Amino acid sequence: MSFTLHGIPVSRGIAIGRAYLIAPAALDVDHYLIEPAQIESEIERFRTAQQHVHYELETLRADLAADAPSEMGAFINVHSMILNDAMLVQETFDLIRTRRYNVEWALTEQLERLSRHFDDIEDEYLRERKADIEQVVERVLKALAGASVALGDGVHGACDEMIVVAHDIAPADMMQFKTQTFQGFVTDLGGRTSHTAIVARSLGIPAAVGVQHASALIRQDDLIIVDGDHGIVIVDPAPIVLEEYSYRQSEKALEQRKLQRLKFSPTQTLCGTRIELCANIELPDDARAAVDAGATGVGLFRTEFLFMNHKDRLPEEEEQFGAYRRAVELMNGLPVTIRTIDVGADKPLDSMSGGDAYETAANPALGLRAIRWSLSEPQMFLTQLRAILRASAFGSVKILIPMLAHAQEIDQTLDLIREAKRQLDDAGMAYDPNVQVGAMIEIPAAAIALPLFLKRLDFLSIGTNDLIQYTLAIDRADNSVAHLYDPLHPAVLHLIAFTLREAKRAGVPVSVCGEMAGDPTLTRLLLGMGLTEFSMHPSQLLVVKQEVLRSHLKTLEKPVADVLASFEPEEVQAALKRVMLA
Repeated sequence: MSFTLHGIPVSRGIAIGRAYLIAPAALDVDHYLIEPAQIESEIERFRTAQQHVHYELETLRADLAADAPSEMGAFINVHSMILNDAMLVQETFDLIRTRRYNVEWALTEQLERLSRHFDDIEDEYLRERKADIEQVVERVLKALAGASVALGDGVHGACDEMIVVAHDIAPADMMQFKTQTFQGFVTDLGGRTSHTAIVARSLGIPAAVGVQHASALIRQDDLIIVDGDHGIVIVDPAPIVLEEYSYRQSEKALEQRKLQRLKFSPTQTLCGTRIELCANIELPDDARAAVDAGATGVGLFRTEFLFMNHKDRLPEEEEQFGAYRRAVELMNGLPVTIRTIDVGADKPLDSMSGGDAYETAANPALGLRAIRWSLSEPQMFLTQLRAILRASAFGSVKILIPMLAHAQEIDQTLDLIREAKRQLDDAGMAYDPNVQVGAMIEIPAAAIALPLFLKRLDFLSIGTNDLIQYTLAIDRADNSVAHLYDPLHPAVLHLIAFTLREAKRAGVPVSVCGEMAGDPTLTRLLLGMGLTEFSMHPSQLLVVKQEVLRSHLKTLEKPVADVLASFEPEEVQAALKRVMLA
């Protein structure tokens, strides 16, 4: 019987093949109390399992192909860090010692605690790192049980048209697949920034995540279609549907081959206007993917990841400097825009002082986050600023400040940057004294009070994800209201258009680094508004580049003006269609 499931589209394309189900490993474990004399032997059991998993991860790292996407090695690094993190290890030991839990019980109890902590995080990317912790714990539990961690028997002998269906997939397990042996992913869990989504995009493999109950409803060897453009999974399709999707698949394959020809050609419109296409990265090694995709720089280096996995301390200056320097050097002279840490009450770090106060904030999304927290912790902020400035001695670096809204916040930030420079001067350390400083425009107040920013800063970057969220008062992480999250809402479009227009008038460069920048259906709209610098995931660059090459700015003026003059949803959609055809 044919049926259709709906999820979240995270990696474009069409996949047709047979379902290969990966059964989730049960985390149900025995619960019993141990005798005091057994405590140390129980802890030793954990250490032995930990060493076993460490060996598995190192083996996976050694087996990575030279051309494997950088994201794969990065996720192995994440799992290695989690495996040794005090939040997991020491707290588990404490439960064994103080409550006399057996090791499996203690480990799953600590996983529950960490899961609750991550569930409260508003930031989508950070919240979905909970899955990484769950997968590390799963590996340790399997090692404790004496079982090897593998995707399942027969995977290496599977047919070339295999589509993996799972509750969730650990990135380390994904490495065991070869690109020629599977066509797509379907998972019950996950979102646009989950590890499955990131790796799928890096490999260019169609995927649909968040397809609830897919692993329960789809049977082994079912013929399925994965529509990665729309997040649709069709099980046992009718012949006419299969024929239609087969045709679409061949058309997309041809289109992808054509896109590769655009990689290193100049990015300019039909009327000759140069457009910069930059990449968003989360890890230093992501810079490789940016260069390989033909990016002209890094438009957004999110530094939050460097601050994760630290229980009682923040990352030291040398550790941060090493990460920033690596990204800069990998970009081979192309500019790297490094955003200062964007965490706070909505996504607290264990190393933050006053953790209880942060976690109990009445409205964390509007609390002490991003630059507000950085200014409240000047020594931490100075450490990060010094590390970023030092990296500027090795290439072109810009500093980007998140969530600014007030003049005094801008002034305090600039004062601290000057202080960081003075400290480096006193220490005799090299840096670029002319490093540019910019602001994220992600709060409506910032867009409306734009002259405050244009007067004080060198460049701007519109963070559309948060701008939409705050403009519409929509928590995009809340499924009950997520359907109201609308990038085409007139209020959002007017704020973006106003920011682009006023920045151009003032001669201040401005980019867009949110999800809108990587959506090819919005490329011409943004071009018509005056945008000349986009920043997106590397996998989205070529499809956006194609839209740029087909666009003529003069012919976009009237249809884009029609979009901005429209307020009814039907009118906006009709006008947007005219933009796409212009």
